[in-house]
Amino acid sequence: MKAKEGRMDWIMFTIAAVLAVFGTMMVYSASAMIAFRETAGESQFTYFYKQAAFTALGLVIMYVISRIDHRIYNNRIVVGLVLLVTIGCLIAVFGFPEINGAQRWIRFGSFSLQPSEMAKIALPLFLAYYLSQKEGKMSDIVGTVLPCCAVAAFMMGLVFFEPDLGTALVLAAIFAAVFFAGGASLLHVGALAAIAIPVIVGALIFAPWRMRRLAAFVDPCNPENAADAGYQVCQSLYAIGSGGILGEGFAKGQQKLFYLPYPYSDFIFSVVGEELGLAGTLAVVIAFALLLWRGAKAAMNAPDRFGMLLGIGIITGITVQALFNISVVTSLLPAKGIPLPFISYGGSSVMVTLAAVGILLNISKYRSSAGSEKGSTGVHRRKGKAGLR
Repeated sequence: MKAKEGRMDWIMFTIAAVLAVFGTMMVYSASAMIAFRETAGESQFTYFYKQAAFTALGLVIMYVISRIDHRIYNNRIVVGLVLLVTIGCLIAVFGFPEINGAQRWIRFGSFSLQPSEMAKIALPLFLAYYLSQKEGKMSDIVGTVLPCCAVAAFMMGLVFFEPDLGTALVLAAIFAAVFFAGGASLLHVGALAAIAIPVIVGALIFAPWRMRRLAAFVDPCNPENAADAGYQVCQSLYAIGSGGILGEGFAKGQQKLFYLPYPYSDFIFSVVGEELGLAGTLAVVIAFALLLWRGAKAAMNAPDRFGMLLGIGIITGITVQALFNISVVTSLLPAKGIPLPFISYGGSSVMVTLAAVGILLNISKYRSSAGSEKGSTGVHRRKGKAGLR
């Protein structure tokens, strides 16, 4: 299949870079007083310096990966190695101490790694490789459907038991998007949804803290909920509401001053709302919408089935995670811990997300030549046969 190499999508590159740099500045604003207290007044830049280093390294990684032909990942050894390392790390986290009631990090001194972030690349990579090898065989339950479901369910299960329901749901969204784009029938998708729904319901019912959060979701600022399960969301709504149209001004927010839990991480969008107002939050939402547009365009213009499926998986993971985070912060979904891509504090999150965008950027450089057969759909193939007549 012929493909012509063109220019990298600099619009996508700019959006990702701006979001990451913006995130670094918001991490400083959200964490300055917390860092000042934690260091007994010695520094307010602790989190900022770390995030700035993560972001700088992530931008370099994004650019380097954008120069590497994504088609070299379409290899059994590469995919197997990535999958093996990711699953090994997901298992290894259970050997490390809990942090805030969860085992999500591998820690060596001051260095920490969150393997669930790696899974957001490993899962679409595996699915893209496997389904590109099984083109035309999506109805094969044993040979196609079950292996994909088994690997995805295993990875989601490991993440779920950390526990991290939010990231497990992001992985489920990636699986659904890639599986459907790969040609799965509505019957298969419906059957998988019928299995997933009772599992999700069970995860809520048999976890008391999730039930409390679900109950608080209905009325988070009720006096009973505001002091317990609804505290985070209630403080988040106070922050966003006080921002108005233009906000209080950068670094002038009040809720981050030991009222809003983890303002530099899961609830950083609340700080954006308070300090930059509706204008700032809309700008962030529009940036993610533009990123979705450019990422989806790169995936759909990919010259091969592998690139198309990998691109869809990556852009789905980024945008669904952003949607989840913003929905939780604005009380559109029950509270769950999940970072806002590019913006929330965390080395694993920002570097893996920028690396994923780097893959998308390389996919954007290649387009199927005019009239060439495109492996991602059968439409092009039928048109090609008709032309021979």
